[in-house]
Amino acid sequence: MKVQERLISYVTVRTPSNEESETVPSSMCQFDLARKLEKEMQELGLTEVVLDDKCYLYGKLPATKGKENIPALGFIAHMDTVSDFCDHEIHPIITENYDGGELTLGTSGLILNPKEFPHLAELKGRTLITSDGTTILGADDKAGIAEILTMIERIQTEKLPHGTICVSFTPDEEIGMGAEHFNLEQFGAEYAYTLDGDTEGEIQYENFNACKAEFEIRGFNVHPGEGKDTMINASLVAMEINSCLPSMETPRGTEDYEGFYHLISMQGEVGEAKLNYIVRDHDKAGFEERKKTLRLIEKNLNEKWGEGTVTLKITDQYRNMKEIVEEHMHLIDHAKKACETAGVTPLVLPIRGGTDGCQLSFKGLPCPNLGTGGHAFHGPYEHISVEGMEKSVEILLALIKEYTEE
Repeated sequence: MKVQERLISYVTVRTPSNEESETVPSSMCQFDLARKLEKEMQELGLTEVVLDDKCYLYGKLPATKGKENIPALGFIAHMDTVSDFCDHEIHPIITENYDGGELTLGTSGLILNPKEFPHLAELKGRTLITSDGTTILGADDKAGIAEILTMIERIQTEKLPHGTICVSFTPDEEIGMGAEHFNLEQFGAEYAYTLDGDTEGEIQYENFNACKAEFEIRGFNVHPGEGKDTMINASLVAMEINSCLPSMETPRGTEDYEGFYHLISMQGEVGEAKLNYIVRDHDKAGFEERKKTLRLIEKNLNEKWGEGTVTLKITDQYRNMKEIVEEHMHLIDHAKKACETAGVTPLVLPIRGGTDGCQLSFKGLPCPNLGTGGHAFHGPYEHISVEGMEKSVEILLALIKEYTEE
């Protein structure tokens, strides 16, 4: 199968994870794709194919003769998608020989526009895959799955020498739980790469330090006609909390290594209100300072409005994997050489987010991230080029050759 054929086949299987769920996986629909992939892996000749009860799928391609002593190398992608824009069937659209200009997405009224996405000019002449504008596409991260399995097929059909190759497809990455129940022993690799990035040629080993911060505000609700010096409007206190944060340190106002506070949801009335943030920073010290800022806001507003008015809960999510991967820089050096072999300029960039790889690195599996050729993930403007996916496959093949011949 061609890599784009695999992607089209996978994205039509809806797999949104559910942050409100307490089950593992968070949505049973992820098993629908897992079982499909399990069968395909077996047909491709992978051994030790295991789909466990938590929807983690594993398999191995045994080393070719004489290459058994090469350290086992792993490749990982996630099966779930975000839940936003994923409440009905996904209808991928293929646009051949894209002209580099505005592209209408089905009959949705949405337009993929170079003004918002300047990189589109570089995709002129390529074949684009998009949704119809009413859903996500799901290339995040089913493109990674398609590229890994296409790489496996190419190795088999072209009889390429290789060490042991380990493959895993995980659930619930989009809700930060993809590595939670990952079985390192079952996987069997010494080193690995996630395929969960954007542009082909991306190499990422620096991700955010991350936490979520939840403010609960307890107001004092009385009749508004009698509220003088008595009423505490929880919704107004919530607005005050947000106004205490640096207004430009949001996702819209930051880039590269700059951290941010991101208000992701709010609910409120006079009697009670809630604010939910995610907080991100690549720098460990800067990350701790951000948490101190939040605690200072809690302290100051309780002094102003009365103890117990504001309650802050901070939950750490993941750490910057740089401190692990920089001890194994052959992972980055080989990835750079593989890009060059495939005719792609390597793009060593920080991840403005996280991947399964950052958590797996701290579990003992150094695991940087590679690009898949996709763009504008997590929304209806998501798109990917066939040529970008094909180049990503070539990079994987060159990467395996790097490790086989070192």
